[in-house]
Amino acid sequence: MIDQILDYNKDFVARKGYEKYLTSKYPDKKLAVLSCMDTRLTELLPAALGLKNGDAKIIKNAGGLVISAFDSAMRSLIVAIYELGVEEIMVVAHSHCGACHMSFDHFQHEMIARGVSDETLDTIQKCGINLHHWLEGFKDTPESVRKTVETIKTHPLIPRDIVVRGFIIDSETGALEEIKNDEQPEAKPRDEGKVKYIK
Repeated sequence: MIDQILDYNKDFVARKGYEKYLTSKYPDKKLAVLSCMDTRLTELLPAALGLKNGDAKIIKNAGGLVISAFDSAMRSLIVAIYELGVEEIMVVAHSHCGACHMSFDHFQHEMIARGVSDETLDTIQKCGINLHHWLEGFKDTPESVRKTVETIKTHPLIPRDIVVRGFIIDSETGALEEIKNDEQPEAKPRDEGKVKYIK
């Protein structure tokens, strides 16, 4: 498959297929989107959000999660804010996500079947890596979105004026449902006429 991609790439460059995608590294809409790597969202997500190349920083991982305050998703968001001018963040989970009910117990069985030894897994655990936490999914998608939004909003390195809102996108229709936290206080508006908050 990779060799086929390389062949296509040579043709793509030769016919200047890249020209319509030319843009800068700065997101025109000052927006970052944290979402899932699910293949159903590859084209659906930007299309449903009305985003074109150059509009937003799109960060993807399994489940669209921030699993710890200093994981790679959080690092990317912080870089997007301070280096690339992002002012708003959308956390977009999706319906029928494969990360829902994901667990290390399942992966452990698959890893051993593919040649990873019990000794290797034990060594990783002894080095302080909690594989059960690292490979854990979630049971409740709305609650997972709320948790990720809260982790971002309360992070000590995130400025208080950054707007963070959570959503679930329908994997078939692209319809967005906003997930609100009733206990979350209103964020201070960036300026008059731009009152943005999470309930």
